Amino acid sequence: MSPPTHTVTNQPPPLVGYDVYAADAALVEGVARHVAPELREEVDRELGELGRVAGSAQARGWAEAADAHPPVLRTHDRYGHRIDEVEFHPAWHRLLGRAVSSGLTDAWSRPAGHLRRAAGFLVWSQAEAGHGCPVSMTHAAVPALRADPALAAEWEPRLGSRVYDPRLVAPGDKPGALFGMGMTEKQGGSDVRATTTRAEPLAEEGAYLLTGHKWFCSAPMSDAFLVLAQAPGGLTCFLLPRVLPDGSRNVFLIQRLKDKLGNRSNASAEVEFDGTWARRVGEEGRGIATIIEMVSATRLDCATGSAALMRQAVAQAVHHAEHRSAFGGPLVDKPLMRNVLADLALESEAATTTVLRLAAAYDADDEQERHFRRLAVAVSKYWVTKRCAPLVAEALECLGGNGYVEESGLPRLFRESPLNSVWEGSGNVQALDVLRVLQREPRALNAFLGEIGRARGADHRLDGAITSLLTELADLEGVEARARRVVERMALVLQGSLLVRFAPVEVSDAFCASRLGGDWGATFGTLPRGLDLAAIVERAQPRE
Repeated sequence: MSPPTHTVTNQPPPLVGYDVYAADAALVEGVARHVAPELREEVDRELGELGRVAGSAQARGWAEAADAHPPVLRTHDRYGHRIDEVEFHPAWHRLLGRAVSSGLTDAWSRPAGHLRRAAGFLVWSQAEAGHGCPVSMTHAAVPALRADPALAAEWEPRLGSRVYDPRLVAPGDKPGALFGMGMTEKQGGSDVRATTTRAEPLAEEGAYLLTGHKWFCSAPMSDAFLVLAQAPGGLTCFLLPRVLPDGSRNVFLIQRLKDKLGNRSNASAEVEFDGTWARRVGEEGRGIATIIEMVSATRLDCATGSAALMRQAVAQAVHHAEHRSAFGGPLVDKPLMRNVLADLALESEAATTTVLRLAAAYDADDEQERHFRRLAVAVSKYWVTKRCAPLVAEALECLGGNGYVEESGLPRLFRESPLNSVWEGSGNVQALDVLRVLQREPRALNAFLGEIGRARGADHRLDGAITSLLTELADLEGVEARARRVVERMALVLQGSLLVRFAPVEVSDAFCASRLGGDWGATFGTLPRGLDLAAIVERAQPRE
């Protein structure tokens, strides 16, 4: 028998069979920081259970199958009747079912609900990100529905349910329900005031018939949707069910599914309304004001989803470098690779720390925290989602050619990485929203400055950045053209202040030296000398 032509060596094992939660020091410490001591054991247990499933070979198989088999639109049955149904691979249902059963649509009814939900969303999104869209929409619909107490009483128990039921049947016949959203129209995009969908009132109080289109409708297989339409009194928010109370199908014509760069396991659709029954949510003409809290919650999920992608990319890169040898030793010990990995780890930890702080602000829900999050969510959504794509690209490169191969999982992360910066308002929309708050809501700015001021005096580079930011904010004349610069500085100062207060000194020192001290290049792997890079990489390793 002839010898084999080659033996496979020096190939890192797959990163599976680990607890995604317990292996993330920044996440574990952040949960401990924001959760009351009496809840710690319970929260750690539930996140650990989810983390072990997220890090399993089974979950990785689900993710690969859901991505490889995108949803399929069935507009008609065999007899020519419109059915407008979307079929998903069984792996999608397993991923979504686990998210629902783990409470990722329920933040509003339990202690520390937003913090533990955000942590769970960060953990489970590392398994697969596409199914996170309906999870996010369902969670975020609750504050909008509360504009109508009767609707909230009817729907909240279904949205917070831990029972996943994918059937298209009357809402009253289901133990749990999912929500989608339809705001964007082809002539308006982010300019929702350009909405042309019409809403004609019926004799029944609060009932309308809608006629129009939506260029992007998220999660079209959902049980109900929040949509915007022009009522006689102006732009108004509506609840549009897929199935009416008597069990008949509402008029919800799915024209096609979008063929997207990434997020391929999730369905995004173009839909038409033609005499479609809907229920008004809030007052006529108050559509944007009604739906704005939903948008705020989904924007935080965009940042959290990006933090999840970043953490998984860093975990994969560090794991690879630990197990791959080159030029006489493990890659992780090579000074230049260590600089790259440490730089990526800093970005990831800053993102995780930021989104947990924002989630805790929802749980506190006092006036100061509401003002803080009004500004900080838009700032953080802008910056964290912007940093995701370059970070994932650099992490992919750490694996070399192997990172460009689908089997590594990095291409799927990379295709997903730009999405959250587009969802719920792209970069310019976020920057303009920040400017609007700066110019009209002084209490929000005061709350933001109060938050970063808690770390003043702890690091001279942070102090200098705060002083520079205050100078920038003092001159808002002609600020729109430099809005991105202002928002970027606000985000970096916020992250720096949080890391100085809460992270190990080697992490905060490196962050302030690079992001705030000015001694940083245009790519990852350009951290300055004199930092404890080995400790930063060690902290980022995916080990419990």
